[in-house]
Amino acid sequence: MNAVVSAKGLSKHYGKHAAIDNISFEIPAGRIVGLIGPNGSGKTTTLKAALGLVPFEGELSVLGLDPRTQRDALMQDVCFIADVAILPRWLRVSEAIDFVAGVHPRFDRVKAERYLASTKLKPSMKVKAMSKGMVVQLHLALVMAIDAKLLVLDEPTLGLDILYRKQFYQNLLEDYFDEAKTIIITTHQVEEVEHILTDLMFIRDGKIVLAATMDEVGERYTEVMVPSDKVNAANALQPIDRRSVFGKSVMLFDGVPRAQLSAIGETRNISVADLFVATMKGSYA
Repeated sequence: MNAVVSAKGLSKHYGKHAAIDNISFEIPAGRIVGLIGPNGSGKTTTLKAALGLVPFEGELSVLGLDPRTQRDALMQDVCFIADVAILPRWLRVSEAIDFVAGVHPRFDRVKAERYLASTKLKPSMKVKAMSKGMVVQLHLALVMAIDAKLLVLDEPTLGLDILYRKQFYQNLLEDYFDEAKTIIITTHQVEEVEHILTDLMFIRDGKIVLAATMDEVGERYTEVMVPSDKVNAANALQPIDRRSVFGKSVMLFDGVPRAQLSAIGETRNISVADLFVATMKGSYA
């Protein structure tokens, strides 16, 4: 199989507004991709197009299938967790497990029950008695226990406290992900997924503004703490962003050799969150 997801000239319009504006990208198998963008940037629409949930223009192949015409076959190998987990209020935990076990041939009951064992959820508990975080936990357990080739996570830990969010991503690596699976994640909590990502895609105003592996990001971008007597020399190297930290200038450079930058200040790798802020400046205006 070629790319797990392949898009060429992908667009989606709502009236005259382009939610996705002629984007092209490929995602190989065995990758964990962070699709990051501000609210309204087009990231959720991109995911919905890949899942066959919205019509679109252009070419889009997911697991070798067209989401518009082959969605039933596609859903055999794809799992999706939306940013809002909706389950019937009368449903018990045990009934939810029985239902998914009855409709999906690759659901692993033992794995779902193992996930739930680390929570406060009990088999007899009903959805209406659960907190928002508990509902999300149940939803996560059901979906994570399906042996899918592609897992799409749209704000997957929304409503969970920090302990459960960290546990979820740990489970994702230890119990779900392998070289035959691919994961696409959107989240506003970038710092919490940075350590598990293999690839990064920034989307703004319906366009992909950055698509790179995490190794490429580390090689391409360098942040420098510049002392006051080196500011003019640093500006001559055309930083793409500047900010002040405790009165010191911090500049971000794209493609400038690190050895050259070491002569003007202390160099360090930039975090995904800081790179996102630098790339998206002006997007919230």
